[in-house]
Amino acid sequence: DSMDRRKLLLFTQVLLALTSVGLALNASSGTPALWPIYLLSALAAGLSGVDLPTRNAMIPRLVGREAIPAASALNQIIMQIGLIAGPALAGLIIARVSLASAYWLDVGTFVVSIAAVVAIRPQPPEGGGTRAGVASVREGLRYLRGRRLLVSTFVIDIDAMVFGMPRALFPALGLSLYGGGAATVGLLYAAPGLGAFVGALLTGWVTSVRRQGRAVLWAVLGWGAAIAVFGLVPWLPVGLALLATAGAADVISAVFRNTILQVNVPDALRGRLSAVHIAVVTGGPSLGDAEAGAVAALTSAPVSVVSGGVMCMLGVAVLHRLVPELAAYDATAAGAGPDAAASPEPSAGLPSPAEPRPGPRILAEGPDGPRPGSPTAGGTEQVEGEGV
Repeated sequence: DSMDRRKLLLFTQVLLALTSVGLALNASSGTPALWPIYLLSALAAGLSGVDLPTRNAMIPRLVGREAIPAASALNQIIMQIGLIAGPALAGLIIARVSLASAYWLDVGTFVVSIAAVVAIRPQPPEGGGTRAGVASVREGLRYLRGRRLLVSTFVIDIDAMVFGMPRALFPALGLSLYGGGAATVGLLYAAPGLGAFVGALLTGWVTSVRRQGRAVLWAVLGWGAAIAVFGLVPWLPVGLALLATAGAADVISAVFRNTILQVNVPDALRGRLSAVHIAVVTGGPSLGDAEAGAVAALTSAPVSVVSGGVMCMLGVAVLHRLVPELAAYDATAAGAGPDAAASPEPSAGLPSPAEPRPGPRILAEGPDGPRPGSPTAGGTEQVEGEGV
């Protein structure tokens, strides 16, 4: 939020490319070492913590307010393709060529993404920007205080990931509930991603939804229900179908949560609140692993899954009761004030404003999609005032 976002994105993309170069050089050496993998992977993760919020904060200026739901859906499609095709392509290259070749191809993809960033017009900070520092971080967090609509989009995602994310139990379930082995466990891990991919492909209808908050509530409720029933079903095909359904529901929730955030956050704060969103998205599943494992240790893996799904649904009910602003949110009335995202910013050298987004690395995992975005302080106060 304190500098030109295009320059910041270009900086992070170049550094991420260098981490891939380091991994490629290590893999190409006669005696590859283990420590560069730890070091460079940690460095890449830290850079992604800057890269991802920057990219997400740029979306509203690039596509305009009306296209934010479609851009969020497209972002989910890209992410799911990366999550599915990336490991598959890497495995094929490693098996047919070499490990080093997979890394070098990853380096090559950065040439494309860096060229895409260069083609975007400059995105200087709104109003001259805020001086970076601790005070600036506190300013971003203070913005959330009293804005119940925005906070509820974070809380409902935490609810879904902490209580309804049983991925840590997939190995135990594959063995005890389904009587399978490594192949069964692999299918359990793949099913939510496949469902999310199919769900993302079918999200064209999201642009016509007005009650986006209500859609979030129903989607997370569907996630919790699918997970709870999954813990009760001993037949693998049905279990996989339920996990795929949960993955599709998660994508729908992500699209609408991201849209709400982008439309109701001023451009001057969008990067900081996008970083909060990324922290929630990446931290929630890890907390869910701990919760699922702890409950399973006290009871059993199926009981942990079922109780987690039920708790997720109860969390949705409680949030609906305590924060009626979420269910009442009307996208057509939001962000009525003047906004930097209201008029799309054309890109230099790219055919359409929706395209200039650097694609995910082949070997990189893609986090949850876009995020905060749009109205200026005047428009935001109009929308968020009801939650103060």
